[in-house]
Amino acid sequence: MGYQIASGALAPVFALQGRRVRRATPRLPEPPGPRSGARGVGPPLRLLLVGDSATAGVGAASQDEALSGQLADELAPTFRLSWTLIARTGATTGGTARHLARVPAEECRAFDVAVLSLGGNDVMGRRPLDRWVEDLGEVAALLRVRFSVRHILLSGLPPMHLFTALPQPLRWYLGAKSRKFDRALAGWATTLPDCEHVPLALADGAGLLATDGLHPGPPLYHRWAVALAHRIRARWGPVPSVEPR
Repeated sequence: MGYQIASGALAPVFALQGRRVRRATPRLPEPPGPRSGARGVGPPLRLLLVGDSATAGVGAASQDEALSGQLADELAPTFRLSWTLIARTGATTGGTARHLARVPAEECRAFDVAVLSLGGNDVMGRRPLDRWVEDLGEVAALLRVRFSVRHILLSGLPPMHLFTALPQPLRWYLGAKSRKFDRALAGWATTLPDCEHVPLALADGAGLLATDGLHPGPPLYHRWAVALAHRIRARWGPVPSVEPR
């Protein structure tokens, strides 16, 4: 039975389980720490991170242990990095578009690359897939026009089938829906020359989740940062010099 059928047949079960999860799951805060900074050596790289609670670092004790800090650690040996984090708990893709549109013009700095991680709250909030893709297009356009972003890394959707806070069959259903959204994200990225999909290959990620069973813990943030840094270095890293013969 596909998840489309299950969404109708099991809708009352999903609704009940969702309410129980919201009541029982501890609400972890966004960690303290800087949301912008500069460090490293090498060619300059301006990095913008945009997303929801995972991008904001929920599940880590500080921004140093979260995605932004660990990604800066990975990139600082290669680049003279300046970075900014725009992320908040509960952010949807459409809500992020509205937020980016309201940023004052004098605060819209130019960035070389943006890491965009959105979609988990859209899956849980039952946003239709086609509308979500439209929201993505609006966010991407705002990044290009208002922040002069030259390349966008589209981080894959979270592996909800591994979220231990979710009971079955809700975990199975949201996991299947998240994977469908991620496939659409990957396909959408292939149609745009300035976008690149970065899948989250976390087959054993359930053991690396934070205490709430929904967000990454620091080891998972490290894996995520390593995957993103690999793509960034491949595109923006210095070209090795060739010794003349």
